[in-house]
Amino acid sequence: MTFADLGLSPKVLSAVTDAGYTKPTPIQAGAIPHALMGKDVLGIAQTGTGKTAAFVLPMITRLEKGRARARMPRTLILEPTRELAAQVEENFVKYGKNHKLNIALLIGGVSFDEQDKKLERGADVLIATPGRLLDHRERGKLLLNGVEILVIDEADRMLDMGFIPDIERICEMIPFTRQTLFFSATMPPEITKLTEKFLHAPVRVEVARAATTASTVTQRLVKSAPKPWDKREVLRNLIRAEADELKNAIIFCNRKVEVSDLYKSLLKYEFDAGALHGDMDQRARMAMLDSFRSGKLKLLVASDVAARGLDIPDVSHVFNFDVPIHAEDYVHRIGRTGRAGRSGKSFTIVTRSDTKYLDAIEKLIGQNIEWLDGDLSTVVASESDDEAPRRGRGAPRRAGRKDEGERKRGRRESPAKPAEEMLADAEAPAAEAVPERSERKDAIKADNAARGSRSGGAKGERSDKPRNDDRPRREDRRRRDDDLNDGTVGFGDDMPAFMLIEAKV
Repeated sequence: MTFADLGLSPKVLSAVTDAGYTKPTPIQAGAIPHALMGKDVLGIAQTGTGKTAAFVLPMITRLEKGRARARMPRTLILEPTRELAAQVEENFVKYGKNHKLNIALLIGGVSFDEQDKKLERGADVLIATPGRLLDHRERGKLLLNGVEILVIDEADRMLDMGFIPDIERICEMIPFTRQTLFFSATMPPEITKLTEKFLHAPVRVEVARAATTASTVTQRLVKSAPKPWDKREVLRNLIRAEADELKNAIIFCNRKVEVSDLYKSLLKYEFDAGALHGDMDQRARMAMLDSFRSGKLKLLVASDVAARGLDIPDVSHVFNFDVPIHAEDYVHRIGRTGRAGRSGKSFTIVTRSDTKYLDAIEKLIGQNIEWLDGDLSTVVASESDDEAPRRGRGAPRRAGRKDEGERKRGRRESPAKPAEEMLADAEAPAAEAVPERSERKDAIKADNAARGSRSGGAKGERSDKPRNDDRPRREDRRRRDDDLNDGTVGFGDDMPAFMLIEAKV
């Protein structure tokens, strides 16, 4: 089968041929004919199989007829990350070079003014992240009642609990008669149920079992002690061991702060590395990606912002510095390598506290991942006693062991004594009582007075008289105040005189 058999327009076929593609992938062959017919499509396929072209090519064909009006886009594509949205825009530019399409990209980190100008000209294709799209809508710069085709890319993440309210709001603004296309690499059953709200009699195109990994990727597990510096040493040894085959690599961490720490550590050991996470400025993120794509950077330390859909064709290695907490993220992470039939390698650093996450990953992908140098049973027990909860999504940020918190606050309780020792303590003679604080003060004052009297000064005579005997000690005052505070509210016998004056009517 060729692209000419799918029903695409001659202009689109010419652009595909110029791009160097002759044969469609299974997901493209299955989804494009139904999309051209205007049917709703639910597409599920592994990463790197051409899902983006599966909706871009039929959309361009259908957009050849008609024209967009100001602030009323004809099509809408929702993406979970800015990088993925920018990548989809590049696909429209590449495959739509024979068309005069107005493309608007609405993402955060970019000026509203430039985006408003594109919307005013009329957008045939609107590519957006949900947050920025709703911002434009609330500012009155965007109308969605002219949308003919809605695409939700990376549907499992877009329909995650954090995105559901935004997706529902956006779908209410779009005509009910729209065509809806869903594409993702993973589609758990609970997410499939949610798609029933947005799809109408969809055609399900599933070219591989959901949440499977590409057979071209060699996967290995690497044991490590739990401390961050131990994991960094393991990672450095892996990079050095793979130096002959390592062309470039993405190193994934669970948290932004770990991305920053690992990036600094690699620079310290003179590795050619860059960093990418969600808190970076958008231009800095795009510049970092461009440097990695062009080969100027060999290692890219990233959060899961780089795990979804980014098309960097020739990544030789993926290192999971942290085991992903969500099993689906593992599929997306290692899908950055071994794309388009190429071979790739994936290494995941595992500690004892990662075993439950590893079990979930192996259950999801339906296979056991081999260990590179023996499993965790060979890790020295004293080095792996870190049972603190993992930090990440769904875990408290300040989690830790109770005894550590007690030790920091200086209130760590001593262990209880056995009953025999407690009985022996009770029968033992009482130790010499420690003098009260006031008695110690009186003794000190008396001694000072004696020394003053010996020197013949008046100061000695004045100091013979104790100064604070008539004042209650601080502890006694506090105890007396507590005793008086018995919860009774009222004036008692001391009622103010103004309370006894009769009110004049």
